[in-house]
Amino acid sequence: MASEYDTDAMVAGLSRWVLEESPTRDAAAVNRMIDIVAAEAQGLPIAVERLPGKQGLGDTLVMRAGPRTDAKGILIMSHVDTVHPMGTIDGPLPLRRDEDKLYGPGIYDMKGGAYLALEAFKRVAAAGSALLPITFLFTPDEEIGSPTTREIIEDQARRASYALVTEPARDGGKIVTARKGVGRFDVRIEGRPAHSGTSHQLGRSAIREAARQILDIEAMTDYGRGITTTVGLVSGGTAANVIPHFTYFSVDLRVIEDADGVSASEKILALKPYDPDVKLTITGGMNRPAYVKTDEIGRLLAHAQHLAADIGFELADSPMTGGGSDGNFTAALGVPTLDGLGIDGEGAHTLHEYGLISSLAPRGQLMQRLLETLA
Repeated sequence: MASEYDTDAMVAGLSRWVLEESPTRDAAAVNRMIDIVAAEAQGLPIAVERLPGKQGLGDTLVMRAGPRTDAKGILIMSHVDTVHPMGTIDGPLPLRRDEDKLYGPGIYDMKGGAYLALEAFKRVAAAGSALLPITFLFTPDEEIGSPTTREIIEDQARRASYALVTEPARDGGKIVTARKGVGRFDVRIEGRPAHSGTSHQLGRSAIREAARQILDIEAMTDYGRGITTTVGLVSGGTAANVIPHFTYFSVDLRVIEDADGVSASEKILALKPYDPDVKLTITGGMNRPAYVKTDEIGRLLAHAQHLAADIGFELADSPMTGGGSDGNFTAALGVPTLDGLGIDGEGAHTLHEYGLISSLAPRGQLMQRLLETLA
């Protein structure tokens, strides 16, 4: 049985992490968070490798512990980047405690899970109690689809027998064993500018074209098949009295089946302008394959549920979730993957984001027992 965890000490340590804001696009901020994580391994039998960031993003941290063998091991994955901009902690979402809730930017998604998993990893490394080699990845870009770390993740996954992902728990502590695949697209429309009063007939409105394209894209949603299309960002135009020259918008695609991702992507990329005088440019595609629950994942879940019961809590499975994670990459490679092993709470990506303090210790114990028993 995993030894007791000091909840007050965990709250203090996690609070330090949350105070170090780390929005994805701020490489310096993300690297300060990576510095904090790397310092945690000092004096322990943990090998630390730091990989320089790419494309203007932060660094990746690779920690290794456990038996030094060629056997396939356990891959733990956490990301240190958050969606909240710098200054959130000093304004709309300050670090604060309200009974069992600890509020702060990124605490639920996913600094709480990263922190409790690192505590478990450190204990296992110090005790030498792992049966398999363990690799712990801390990545800087999950919140934007892992564009610079997917290759690293997949390379490490090919050397793993299991993948454990510390994204937040769902709906009261449930584990995640399946996720939709995710596609992202950028649409650029070029029209023809003109004065809206004196030469309206000469203009070709990029916004008018965008409106028609957006309706077509949103109409591709099919709830019965688990397909959703969302246009979540739109920009365009220069002034109220100018026929808009340019418009830009993004498209988010979610699918249960990879085949639906292929067909929906083809439809989006094949869209043609309604107005022949307007230019339509579409880029993008699927960036996360579907994460499907397999028999092997079911057996891994059953093992985790048995461990959780011994610790004293129920670990329920959740239905397939629409949100993607780095677990999509490992599961697609056939590696049994458990996700949602992080902190319980609510409010990911919002200004009421919080983690439940009472979940830190038991979920830390669960991670420790997984690292000590998986073989």
